[in-house]
Amino acid sequence: MTQDDLTARLIAENEEFRRLRDEHQGYEHELDSLKAVPSLSADEHWRISELKKLKLMAKDRMEAIVRQARLGVGA
Repeated sequence: MTQDDLTARLIAENEEFRRLRDEHQGYEHELDSLKAVPSLSADEHWRISELKKLKLMAKDRMEAIVRQARLGVGA
């Protein structure tokens, strides 16, 4: 099973994976919006830092779900 196939299956079948993917994409969109602002406030700089952390946590959890699914597929 390819990575794309596995990702598509997880999106279709795994509610947590789907939620994490949506959150990850939302964080990315918010980051892009903030990065487009020419002069950021201290709060906006803090938010960028927080979004990067949240995005990484979501990605790490999605990767853990993918690893777990691969183990299940190979078993």
